[in-house]
This record gives sequence, structure tokens and C-alpha cells, in this order.
Amino acid sequence: MTSSLLRPRGRIRTATTTDPAAAGTPVRVAGGTEPTRILDWREPRVTALARTLELPAGADPVASLRRAHSWIATSVRPVYSVQDERPVSQVLRLGRGSCSQRLAVLEAVARATGTATRVRGLVVDGAFWYPRFPRLRHLVPDQVLLAWPEFRLPEPAVEPEPEPGASRWLTVSELFGGLDERGAAPGGGFTNAGPETLFEAISRTAIDWDGATTLCPTGGAPCDLSAYVLTDLGHFDSRDALFARHGQTLCPLARTVAEPILGRHAAGA
Repeated sequence: MTSSLLRPRGRIRTATTTDPAAAGTPVRVAGGTEPTRILDWREPRVTALARTLELPAGADPVASLRRAHSWIATSVRPVYSVQDERPVSQVLRLGRGSCSQRLAVLEAVARATGTATRVRGLVVDGAFWYPRFPRLRHLVPDQVLLAWPEFRLPEPAVEPEPEPGASRWLTVSELFGGLDERGAAPGGGFTNAGPETLFEAISRTAIDWDGATTLCPTGGAPCDLSAYVLTDLGHFDSRDALFARHGQTLCPLARTVAEPILGRHAAGA
């Protein structure tokens, strides 16, 4: 049984898909490359990392993002930190971070190298994390707020010529290939148990929050995780904007109590 007691009070987590100031037109979420309080890529640690990982001018931005993902996966130790708003520079200083924090590092590097990012807000059923905390299920929050990144890539040249400035958004789930391509790879889906976190799993298997995957080995963990999505909050220009509107997963008191312990506890231990 999950707990609602650890959730921030007074937060109504519903999607905002239209702009009330513009007669109900769809909200335009352009993302951006500017630094934010969380994605503080102008801090020396982040700029140094971005310079180290950046590929030569004209290189495929996806290759640069994959390179950054690989570095983060091996250099930032996965832990159960609950401070989703921790600035990226602090995560790098500590050398450890949660799945959310390490995704933020990837976003910061992308912005520092000129690739715009935005996030999709997903409210995920806390039961998804049961395999990690089999004896502490009563303390698992009933809702986990997930900031799932997307990266704006230039459209390839096609006929007829695309509109000036045309671009497409690449979800982090597809950073290493299409969902069906990843789902068909050996090893099965994501178990959410052991040392592998969502961050590592991106490079190995399909992480499908929409039920779009048609290929995934049977008899193992599924690739389709859409059944765990309670609410799709839509897109936000940054994770800062998402958390400002909907709060973090845990209330401030719960974060204060849990962080000294979980913030050092290795994922999977």
C-alpha cells in the first residue's frame, strides 16, 4: 500500500493543455537553452563537463547526447536522492544523484551545447517502485512526479524544403533508437529492481510511457509502462517550471527527513 501522507498538500496535478488567455488555444512549449536554477549550466563544473563532452561543430547532436549519457551513467553514482530541485552543479560536486537528477545533468549539458530541452510531466503510480522497496511499501508515495526530458533537434533536409527553423522533439526514451527497436533488443524491459535505474535502462531497452511499443520480449519485464501513468501533465519549458507548478514528489518535511539517508543510499543496494 502506497502512502499519500508524504505528498505535498494543496497541489492539484491536472494537465494544462490550453492557454486560457488565448481563447483555449494549445499551450506552446518551446523549451530553451537558457540556464535555470536547476539547469545551471553556466556554473564552472557544468561548463567544463560540456566542453569535455562536446563533439566537433557540425556533429550529430544525438551522438553528443549519447556521449553525455554514457559519461553520466559511469561517473555520477546512482542514489535515491529525493531533492529533485538540486542544481546540476551540486550533483556534479557530490558525484552522485537520483535518476531525476542525472537526467537533469543530461539536459544541462544539452543546453550548454546549444540543444534546447523541455520536459514532459508524468504522475506515475508509486507501486511502480515497489520492487525497490519490498519491505517499505507503506512509505512509498502514492504519486511520483517524473520530469521526462525531450531534446529539440533540427529537421533533416527533405523535399520540399521545411519551414525555416523547423525542428523535431526527441524524447529521452528514443535517444538510443526507436521504441520498437529498443523493445526488440535482448534482455527484456525495465524491472525497476537491482542497480539499473531508468537512466541506465534508456540505453538498453524501451521505456514506453504511452503504450506505443509493439515489440518487447514476452515472459519478462514489460516495455509498455503506460499502465503506471496516472496523469500526463503535458509539456513544460523546463523542469523548474514543472516543479514550480506541481511541487516535487515529497513534501518539504519528508524530503528533509529522508534525504540524509536516501541521498547516500546506492540504487539497488
